[in-house]
Amino acid sequence: MPRSDQVAPELVEDPQRLATVLQALAGEDRYGIDTEFHLERTYHPRLALVQVAWADRVALLDPLAVDISPLGEVLRGPGTAVVHAADQDLTVLDAACGAVPSSLFDTQVAAGFLGMSTPSLSRLTERMLRVTLPKSDRLTDWVARPLTAKQLTYAAGDVAHLLALHDVMVERLRALGRLDWALDECSQVLSAPRRPAVPEEAWWRIRDHRQLRGPARGVAQEVAAWRERRAAELDLPRRSVLSDLALSAIVHRAPRSRAELQAVRGVEARHLANGAASEILAAVARGQALPADELRLPPEVREERAEPAFVAVASGLVRQIADEQRFDTSLLATRADLSDLLNGVTGRLDHGWRRQLVGDPVRRLLSGEVALAVQPGRGLVLEQRSGVPASLGAEPGAGAEDGADAVGAVAAGAVADAATRSDAVAGAATRSDAVVGVPAGEAVGGTGA
Repeated sequence: MPRSDQVAPELVEDPQRLATVLQALAGEDRYGIDTEFHLERTYHPRLALVQVAWADRVALLDPLAVDISPLGEVLRGPGTAVVHAADQDLTVLDAACGAVPSSLFDTQVAAGFLGMSTPSLSRLTERMLRVTLPKSDRLTDWVARPLTAKQLTYAAGDVAHLLALHDVMVERLRALGRLDWALDECSQVLSAPRRPAVPEEAWWRIRDHRQLRGPARGVAQEVAAWRERRAAELDLPRRSVLSDLALSAIVHRAPRSRAELQAVRGVEARHLANGAASEILAAVARGQALPADELRLPPEVREERAEPAFVAVASGLVRQIADEQRFDTSLLATRADLSDLLNGVTGRLDHGWRRQLVGDPVRRLLSGEVALAVQPGRGLVLEQRSGVPASLGAEPGAGAEDGADAVGAVAAGAVADAATRSDAVAGAATRSDAVVGVPAGEAVGGTGA
């Protein structure tokens, strides 16, 4: 039987053929899926094509010709959807079909467990399968009809090799003992909240919004919320309703009349048409009078709460672990993850494989149990501490304030005493030469495959 990457794609443009395809998909234990959509001219994603592949077939479903909402039954079924970089596809499928897959294997996520950093589908296919995909045209118009032969070939290529990739990647992940880790991470992608935009939180996207104070915050909230609602109602990009420049300028100028509004930088006549001018001025007035308890403040940036010196040292340790374990660094831990750990906030580094590989080694370092040092030819290693503080090189009484900056930054963190912290940050404590961890792959990380 030919594989899905060896057959010509079928373009589905009527309900009968769609029903036949969905019936075939319903009996499969896995299928590849991808979407093509546009956001350039609309507020809501405009779905233009859905590509599916299974055992010996590839089908291209045209949502502009046929209602594809019945695809939701397949998505809710027991089959595993194999997708590359699934996040946006899940959002679009949820909107179009009212469902997301019940089970997911994201090839881009899984690639991180094989040491690849968010590879494109074409790069992953070349590396894993030695197959070169058709080159894409980033400017192609997927909404235009009829679709060209080149577009159909490219669209089919996005799914034709997904099942073959799934086979190879599962085999490699299983051999490394990381298959369960990868499947767990794919489940996290699937369960991530995809809530609709909250208009009153739209002002969080304004550049330098954290520098706003007083009534300007209320104005930002109300005007940005107005723009969000109007864009959604008209199904237009936000910039078509009011540009980011105009929004920011209105927040800072707080115009009170149409004349003042027209004089604001970035505001164009089209932004004020069809009653928009009076609505913007009303939003400005509401914002200036907004009670404090109705202001929706952005959550505190987690990275801002942790000492930069600690985050930098922990980041270096994570990079070393990633190199030794052949992991994508960003998959292991983000700066926000490290900040949570440093501040005692329960997060991803407190559970599962991330705790084993990253959380526990970082905790040992920051508690002063071990120190970080450079070993020639091997990079960073964790070593048993001697407990004897080492000088950072400043002369007594000369430049003491400047020389203590790093130590002071460390001492303000979550570790018990300043000497312990300077050891952890500098990695320069008197060494016992007892390296923590025996196998090379375990020198800084937890037990890894």
